[in-house]
Amino acid sequence: MEALLDDQVDAMFQALADRTRRDIVRRVMVEELSVSELAASYEMSFAGVQKHVAVLERAGIVSKQRVGRAQIAHVEMAAIRTVRSLWRARVARIDDLLADEEAAER
Repeated sequence: MEALLDDQVDAMFQALADRTRRDIVRRVMVEELSVSELAASYEMSFAGVQKHVAVLERAGIVSKQRVGRAQIAHVEMAAIRTVRSLWRARVARIDDLLADEEAAER
């Protein structure tokens, strides 16, 4: 179970390592947008934006729903919350290690 969660978190961080994908997530967090609406904002092809959305979708960060002919993207907030809480826990452990190291140096 822990390994599966680590794999999911790794996939999420890898997906978010790209600036365009982070921007897509920010925009879709504010307002659900179709892939076509997203594509209009970038200097790349529709297919390029669609690939970025697909990476986010595979990582579980974004999902799409078909509404008529449009594919509407929205952020999976539960996934974002999971990543945030895990990241905070790991940063807290790093802080503890640094504090221990500083105390040992004194």
